[in-house]
Amino acid sequence: MKIAIQGIQGSFHHIVAEEFFGKSIILKECLSFTEIPELLKNGAVDSAVMAIENSIAGAILPNYALIDEYNLNIEGEIYLNIHHHLMALKGQNFDDIKEVWSHPMALLQCRKFFRDHPNIKLVEESDTAEVAKRIKEKNIKGIATIASKKASKIFDLEVIKDDIQTNEHNSTRFFILKKGKNTPYHKSKMNGKKNKASIKFITKHNKGSLAEVLDIFAKHEINLTKIQSMPIVDKPWSYAFFIDLIIDDFKLYENALHLIGKKVNHLRILGEYHQNSLQL
Repeated sequence: MKIAIQGIQGSFHHIVAEEFFGKSIILKECLSFTEIPELLKNGAVDSAVMAIENSIAGAILPNYALIDEYNLNIEGEIYLNIHHHLMALKGQNFDDIKEVWSHPMALLQCRKFFRDHPNIKLVEESDTAEVAKRIKEKNIKGIATIASKKASKIFDLEVIKDDIQTNEHNSTRFFILKKGKNTPYHKSKMNGKKNKASIKFITKHNKGSLAEVLDIFAKHEINLTKIQSMPIVDKPWSYAFFIDLIIDDFKLYENALHLIGKKVNHLRILGEYHQNSLQL
C-alpha cells in the first residue's frame, strides 16, 4: 500500500503508519499537510495519516478544514504517546547547542524545557525527522532537533536530552484517511469492529439549534467524546460543528442521525471506524 504522511521516515506520522498498516508499506513523504489531500484525490496513494489534535496543543483546525474541503473519509484513528528527544551529531553535548530546529508543534509541546534554557534559539521547520536527516547529512554542529527515538536511530544522531515534552502524558490523535465517498451517508451496516463515528453538521439559524441536536444525542444515549466548532469561511460568524461519538447501538445511532438530519442545514458522516484507546 502507498501511504501519504506528513514528514519523512522517522517522523511520528511514519510510526503511526506502521502501527496501522504494518511495515510493508510504501511511504509518500509530504513536508506539508496540504499536499496530502491532493494525493488522495488523484489516487496517487491508497491512504494517508494526518495528525488532528494534541493533548497539550489542542485541535489542528487547518486539518479539519482539509478533511472537509476534500471530502475525505476517516477510516481509523490512532492515539500515540509523543516522546520528544533532543538530538544532535554524535560527540555534541548540551552546552554545544546554540539553536534547536524543529516542527512548531514539537517546539510548542516542549515550551517549558526551553523556557528554562532561554539562551537557545528556536527555529521552526516543516518536519522533525527531516531536520534530523539534514543535521546528519550536512554534518551541522551546534544545532539540535526534537524528534522521535526512531529518527535518532535512522539518522545516527545522539540523544542528549530524553523526554523534554512539557507533559509526560503528551499524546497526539491521528486520523487514517481515504478518498471520500460521494454519498452523504454510509448505507452499509457497520460490523462489530466499528464503534465510533465522526460527523459534521451546520445548524439552522435558529435559537437553540445546537442544543436541539445535542438533546437528540442525549435522548438516544449516545456518548459524545469531542465537539469542535470551526468557522465557515464564506459566512462570517457562522460555524460548522465536528463531533466524535461512541456507537453502542447502531439502531439508536441511525435513528439519531435521521432526526438530526431534519434539524440542521447540512449533515455528513466523515467516518465510521474502530475506537482506538491510548496506551499510557
